[in-house]
Amino acid sequence: MPPPPLTGRPNWVEIDLTALRHNFSTIREYVAPATVCAVVKADAYGHGAVECARALKNDGCKWYAVASAEEGEELRHAGITGHLLLLSGFWRGEEEMVIAESLTPSIWDPRQVELLEVAAKKLDKAPESVAVHLEIDTGMSRTGISLDQLDDMIDVLKASHHLSLEGVFTHFLSAEVVDSPDPEKQLAKFDEAVDKIQAAGLEPAWRHVANSAAIACRERSWKDMVRPGISLYGYYLPFLSVISGHSEVTPDLPVVPVLRWKTRIIALRRVPERTPIGYNSSYITQRASLIATVPCGYADGLNRHLSNRGQMIVKEHRVPIVGTISMDLCMLDVTDIPSVDIGDEVIIIGDSGEVRLTAWDHAMHSQTIPYEVLSAISPRVKRVFVE
Repeated sequence: MPPPPLTGRPNWVEIDLTALRHNFSTIREYVAPATVCAVVKADAYGHGAVECARALKNDGCKWYAVASAEEGEELRHAGITGHLLLLSGFWRGEEEMVIAESLTPSIWDPRQVELLEVAAKKLDKAPESVAVHLEIDTGMSRTGISLDQLDDMIDVLKASHHLSLEGVFTHFLSAEVVDSPDPEKQLAKFDEAVDKIQAAGLEPAWRHVANSAAIACRERSWKDMVRPGISLYGYYLPFLSVISGHSEVTPDLPVVPVLRWKTRIIALRRVPERTPIGYNSSYITQRASLIATVPCGYADGLNRHLSNRGQMIVKEHRVPIVGTISMDLCMLDVTDIPSVDIGDEVIIIGDSGEVRLTAWDHAMHSQTIPYEVLSAISPRVKRVFVE
């Protein structure tokens, strides 16, 4: 891969667009003939939404999912011409922009229909020209229309002049729990809702349920379209068992991590035994040590819970993070690394030789999930896009 920019703070992520396209093609072939809607919300989980969407567009992607109208507008202005699905709907006051930018909002409340109708009329849109996707609440209890309110929502949609019900979808509670009864119960509720919608004379072209975990292990949920998020960037949650409580083997869907996070050593300091390191002396050396400082801290997205727990890679060796991670800096114990020097590359997420650190490694030490590790990487960390 090319070296990072020679100027500026040496803290960057490399986004491998070839790996991204590999993952997209792998998922597309796996779920065929279902369509793949690439989830690029939250700046593509920290990978850079515009650049990732452009790369996927060149590989034939037609559908993208974002969280908000603002995210959709950014992609539209960047030249993304496909369908842009707003998974979290829209905020009051955004309805005109949603229609003007040809975004596809999810809806679950009659008031959303009213707002879109008023905006479409103001913009002089043609009948049934505003596509919407109706979210069904099958058990998440977050957003979505419940089954007992669905009849009223159907009446509102049928009475609308400008809206067209293009899709129906729901969200799984626990698709990664392989023997949980919840996903099958949710699918049954979803199918019941779709039957009721079709019986009322509405014919949505798209039904979509499956997230990354369901793509890998719940074929019945694929329907017309799937929505890979974390798997598009090379990760999965572990597949768990309710009965045994153990992780199960991940199905054979060979996606690869897209992101590598790197920095460089900016200072080296030899210190004697019993030397406190960092804020509040949270680490005390147990021997004479060589301590490296790198320009990466919690303002860059390096979780503070990695203090005295996490690791980085220097010269194909894992080295421990020592002391409390500060806003802009953290320290590493590189005592056992031969010929270490200022300017040496340090890998935060990625691999060197046979040694690898993934977002999962950081997540386990931080008691979180790789979704948070990746999406928390700060915008001030430079993104370098490579092929």
